[in-house]
Amino acid sequence: MRRVGLTGGVASGKSTVSAILEELGAVVIDADVLAREVVAAGTDGLRQVVEAFGSGVLTADGELDRPAMGAIVFADSDKRRVLEGIIHPRVRDRGAEIEAAAGPDDIVVHDIPLLAETGQADGFSAVIVVDVPVELQVERMVELRGMTREDAEARVAAQASREARLEIATHVVDNTGTIDDLRRRVTEVFRDLRE
Repeated sequence: MRRVGLTGGVASGKSTVSAILEELGAVVIDADVLAREVVAAGTDGLRQVVEAFGSGVLTADGELDRPAMGAIVFADSDKRRVLEGIIHPRVRDRGAEIEAAAGPDDIVVHDIPLLAETGQADGFSAVIVVDVPVELQVERMVELRGMTREDAEARVAAQASREARLEIATHVVDNTGTIDDLRRRVTEVFRDLRE
């Protein structure tokens, strides 16, 4: 089995790359999906989030209010670390379970938005970084997600720098072109990982 890390800044197109890798046959373990799973209603993870941040981070139906939580943690790095301390260990444990079920010849891709920030790069035989200029990240969040420019810039600033991500890359996927360009590059990287 080949363990591969996949990362990229917010609005870089990492989720699209992840989906293409899955289409090509990779076993994808998506930390964002797992991060939602580990704080779903009724979980111990959500109980700990409420203990740390109060019931104001819940929706009326008892789910985590992601926008409210985001507003808190993207404005305060200490609070973000508290949340990460609750979520990250649970996500790693769940990812390990999925990986253990993969076959010996599989390429297992761990889709981890905060791979550089959490210092996990050394745990993978390869690291794919989806790369776009910061200004394009901001533009995409404003145009596609309806965020204010200030909120978009705060999200980018809360993550590792572009340079820090590129430093850990064994494979860089430029996502400034068309979807066809992206698919071609991801296919090249996947073939390289297979060899």
